[in-house]
Amino acid sequence: MSDAAQIQAIVKDFVLAEFLEGEDPSELKDDTELVTTGILDSLATLKLVTYIEEQFEVEIDADEADETHLNTLADIVRLIQSKR
Repeated sequence: MSDAAQIQAIVKDFVLAEFLEGEDPSELKDDTELVTTGILDSLATLKLVTYIEEQFEVEIDADEADETHLNTLADIVRLIQSKR
């Protein structure tokens, strides 16, 4: 499994467990919009950022905790990879 695939799997599991409990995991694709559809509100975004920082030992800047960087799993993977 590639680094990107591993990151995506870890983040996807977290999003499913924390924000989409009981949903079909196959419905959460790498391009599913999380912020613009309301899956992630401001509190959920903060929780996700905290998780990412702890899990991947990176620091997310305040201006990166937004729709541009966190809207999809693919966006999140790119952000984490850019921080490593």
